[in-house]
This record gives sequence, structure tokens and C-alpha cells, in this order.
Amino acid sequence: MNAFRFRRATEDDAAQLLTIYAPYVVDSAISFEYEVPSEEDFKQRIRSIAAEYPYFVCEMNGQIIGYAYAHRHMERAAYQWNAEISIYIRQGFTGKGLGKKMCQTLIELLRLQGIRNVFSCVTIPNERSVHLHQSMEFSTEGIFQQAGYKCGKWQTIAWFRKNIAPYTNEPAPFLPISRIAPQLIDEILEKSCL
Repeated sequence: MNAFRFRRATEDDAAQLLTIYAPYVVDSAISFEYEVPSEEDFKQRIRSIAAEYPYFVCEMNGQIIGYAYAHRHMERAAYQWNAEISIYIRQGFTGKGLGKKMCQTLIELLRLQGIRNVFSCVTIPNERSVHLHQSMEFSTEGIFQQAGYKCGKWQTIAWFRKNIAPYTNEPAPFLPISRIAPQLIDEILEKSCL
């Protein structure tokens, strides 16, 4: 794969991100959404998620070929040390190790925020995604049979979990990404591409 770089996502990336995301909505059960969001809705998603959690893109030759983000996993206060991650890669660029690199980078950023558990939900079967999680030592926490109806049939999902930091008594509260120095975030993103 040619050289690529990671950088923080902005609302201006919404149109390109939608071209990556749309096939996961329209042509597969990977996303459980039925309709591709509008560009304005997607900008709002980027804005709200990036205020609290990592949200970055992968560029190659000036084109965005993937994006990754995390968001809160469950709402009650006691869950604040958990995050759910999502990674989407442009068709034609999957299976080249990019997903693993993006996942490792998300985890490094989430550690800065005090996250202890990273969760990921995968529609199965999905051999590549399952292999990625297993290769990164995620554990399978549960299989939910026929959890959603998409693409003309009931779909099964698997939940994966990875502990990324020690469980300590009286942990410091979750630290929003907006309170972490931007230059530190950029250093991690840049270093991840080397």
C-alpha cells in the first residue's frame, strides 16, 4: 500500500466519508441503518462525536480511504470508562492491514481519555472483521441471534471487548478528547502511519 496518513476528521470531510459509508448501508448488513444519512446529518455526527471522542481519517494521495471513531458505550455514569469503536474502509482498500492500524490508533487515543474497555459490534458472518478482532486479542463477549432485520433476513451480531488499561479503584473521570492537547493527538496520528 502506498504511503498514507492519519489526521483528525472535520465536518468538511462529510461528503467523502459518506461515499465510504454508503455501501455499508445500501449493499450490506454491516450497518443496521436503512438509509444513507444526508451530508448535513453526517456533519452533525462528526461534530458531536469529535467533541468527546477520537474521530480521524486515513488519507492516501489526497483521497480519504477510511475513517475511524469511538463513542460512548451505554449511557449511565458507571459506563463512562467504556467506548465503542467503528472503522470504515473504502472498498478496494480492505484486507491490507489498514483496519488493524486504525484500531491500534483508536486504542492509543482512548487510553489517554481513561477508557478501560473497548467494545465493537460486528454483524456475522464477517470473516475479516472477526479475524481483526481476534488478532488484536479482543474477547467475544456475546452472540445476539437475529438481532436486527436487514437485507431481507434476520441478522446475528457479535460483541467483542478488549481491556486496554488497568482496572483501578477510584478511577479518574473520563476525559473528553477536547481536553487533550491537539498537538499530542496529532503526534499519535502521525506516529501511527510510520
